[in-house]
Amino acid sequence: MNYLFYLTAAFTIFSGIALLMSVLLTRTSRATNQRAFLVTHGRVGAKPAANRNKDFQKKIFAGVNWLRGMLGMSADKRLLDRLSRAGFKSGSQMDSYFAARMLGPVMAIGIASFIPSNRYFWMLALAGIAYLAPDIILERLIKRRREKIRRSIPDAIDLLVICVDAGLGMDQAMLRVGQELSVSHPQIYEEFMQINREQRAGKLRIDAWQAMSERCKLVEIEAFVNMLMQTERFGTPIARALSNYGDGIRQKRRQRAEELAAKTTVKIIFPLVLFIFPSMFIVLLGPAGITISRGLAGMVK
Repeated sequence: MNYLFYLTAAFTIFSGIALLMSVLLTRTSRATNQRAFLVTHGRVGAKPAANRNKDFQKKIFAGVNWLRGMLGMSADKRLLDRLSRAGFKSGSQMDSYFAARMLGPVMAIGIASFIPSNRYFWMLALAGIAYLAPDIILERLIKRRREKIRRSIPDAIDLLVICVDAGLGMDQAMLRVGQELSVSHPQIYEEFMQINREQRAGKLRIDAWQAMSERCKLVEIEAFVNMLMQTERFGTPIARALSNYGDGIRQKRRQRAEELAAKTTVKIIFPLVLFIFPSMFIVLLGPAGITISRGLAGMVK
């Protein structure tokens, strides 16, 4: 019973750490929503509190940067790429990552010190889990964002075809499509805006497209970039190429949906056997079993 209590407490603590990580990593989006609310409602009086909160966060991250420098934990290019693939562009999210990695094990060791039995084992185990938790959460965020981008590709291709047929160039079409999809598909909007910013900074168009392919790591995006590069080099009509590519993407999505639907017949066996069939047997055979047991008890008497 004590082990169950300690496992429940540990799960609750690490759930709180994960929630704290998600709040820190999504701070930018919440700040954007708050700024939009202030602009639309005109609540200027809430700005001092927001400024105080921002100053407090700056002090915390300054302490994290100092401690990270003392420990020699520098940010490598691989970590920056992972944060970029998860949708985090600013340096504050990197500070949040390092803060969770440094403070999580310390909190885990402090909590595990209250466990009376096998204290050192729980201290090592919980500290290791707390140290690996930011990596696991970051990887899940990358996969979730990648899946959202994959789902938004057909809509973006259709809008690109409409814009190109209307006479817009490819750069203007991508900018326009990104603006139109900023609410329904913010991930593809961020990627298109990143391409636009890189081109304004002087980067070549093909290099900007290849950078998007490296960030997303999706087969659909790689095929899209290869198609754009071929039309750019050989001068083929971009509208026809986009239409053919959009048809192929929708056909692949339909095939993927059919594949998932075919797998449900196998996956549903486990909940049927483990949950539904036992409940049905209890409901159908339970009253008969009770009646039979009572009849046998009466015969014995």
